[in-house]
Amino acid sequence: MSSSKQSYRPTTMATNGMITTPHYLASQAGLKVLQAGGNAVEAAIAALSTIGVVYPHMNGVGGDNFWLVYDAKQKKLKALNSSGRSGEGATIPFYQQQGYSKIPSRGALAANTVPGAVAGWEKAYQYSQNHMNGTVEWSELLQTSIHYAKDGFPVTPSQVYWTNLNLDDKDNEFRHLQRFTEFQKVFLQANGLSYRAGDIMKQPDLARTLEGLAAEGGSLLYEGELAKLMTTDLQLHGGVLTIDDLRHHQSNWVEPISVRYRNHQVFNVPPNSQGFASLSILNILNQFPLSDVEEGSADYYHLLAEATKRAFVDRDQYLTDPDFATIPLDEILSLRRGIQLAESIDFTSVRAFEKQLDPKGDTIWLGVVDKEGNAVSVIQSIYHEFGSGFIPKNTGIVLQNRGSYFSLDESHINCLQARKRTYHTLNPAMLFKNEQPYLIYGTMGGEGQPQTQAALVTRIIDYNFPIQSAIEAPRWLYGRTWGATSNSLKVEGRISASICLELEKRGHEVEVLEDFTDVMGHAGAIQINQQTGVKYGGADPRGDGVASGY
Repeated sequence: MSSSKQSYRPTTMATNGMITTPHYLASQAGLKVLQAGGNAVEAAIAALSTIGVVYPHMNGVGGDNFWLVYDAKQKKLKALNSSGRSGEGATIPFYQQQGYSKIPSRGALAANTVPGAVAGWEKAYQYSQNHMNGTVEWSELLQTSIHYAKDGFPVTPSQVYWTNLNLDDKDNEFRHLQRFTEFQKVFLQANGLSYRAGDIMKQPDLARTLEGLAAEGGSLLYEGELAKLMTTDLQLHGGVLTIDDLRHHQSNWVEPISVRYRNHQVFNVPPNSQGFASLSILNILNQFPLSDVEEGSADYYHLLAEATKRAFVDRDQYLTDPDFATIPLDEILSLRRGIQLAESIDFTSVRAFEKQLDPKGDTIWLGVVDKEGNAVSVIQSIYHEFGSGFIPKNTGIVLQNRGSYFSLDESHINCLQARKRTYHTLNPAMLFKNEQPYLIYGTMGGEGQPQTQAALVTRIIDYNFPIQSAIEAPRWLYGRTWGATSNSLKVEGRISASICLELEKRGHEVEVLEDFTDVMGHAGAIQINQQTGVKYGGADPRGDGVASGY
């Protein structure tokens, strides 16, 4: 009953550099930098800036990012938190006085956190120049993104789908983005219709923004003319961010967190990221001999879903900005906790947990390894597709709605407070073998990120799947999505009816989706053969990406 190790695409192999992203034009942009002698960080910035243009519904200048950066020279792994804090005026009384019981998902009031993405590019770039023999000029790294914004790119079916999904429903504030004038200007044609797949889309305002960032750096966005344009238009429409909020932003190098898995060390980023949930799942699974569990069997899916539930209980109890609360990470990720949670799993029945609405996330993850062995795992997002839907006039910047996930209940762990970072789904991962990077991996998908990471690790480490096969293998998603009333176990249609029936007998509420659905996220991975130096890269057919190497 196990999943086939065959794949529709071959695993990409190369001896020098490798990059994988969920859009082929972004992969090309990063590969170009690698081939020109640039390092992994420089290639990542070229790819991140480009994918913000050609996959604009998923990420961009107006979002956040989190990084893991391996410095091969110093043999050191670093983590970078470049998520933005809420504005000084973003408080619970502010929203309540306007009649809100929750923060709006769209519009200027949803864009209440500073976009940290550009600051992340810049902070990582500065490190790469000082410590990783960086050779590429900052301005050069943005040229591909400027080209596609100015001269256009072919629109993907993914963008068409998400654009159409968010139009026309005037009774749904979440699905009525054409009410925003700048959204119409950027994402719709002159006739008011969305672009079709293959149509050329140009973004002249975003091109000018990127040209300014190439010339002036992040100061343009955080204290310069661009900051004035953004905050003026936000405030005109009732928003809360000010120039002082932007000027106050800091991206921070932080210590990675980790757990043991088999004979490996797995790393992620600390809170306000949900990275510890991804590690907790593996900490639980590490207590089971998966050699006794057939991959792709009912036992396999049951075990991973039940491990996920337990990890999410700890996550939902504690996850917020660590500057505002104490998060007992050492205990959550301890061997003792892993054993305790593993012992509570029954292979014959499910354990029910009451969960709030699951965090959604339309995001991109990308990975890079260069010829010197430097490696980057980075994830960038504007939260929901098209973020807040609000684009400050003449900037082309889609502002994120990440701050709409704050709670207006002051007793909630993730309650809104001024200058606070919200609970964040973004979490890039790396797995080390012999104290060196062995697997660079990650995915988009909000709630699905920890689950898909567990799928990749178990299939690659425990079941010896080739990289591309592990990415393509049938996936699942435990949780509740928008509009649902219960936490179902969503499975791809390639999982057999007999296995679904067995899962239902154990108490799972099984919901069968398409054979390949982007509900499961767009995953990617790079594996490094530490003896030969060969890099094996894979990209997800659920998205529009490729793994490219040289």
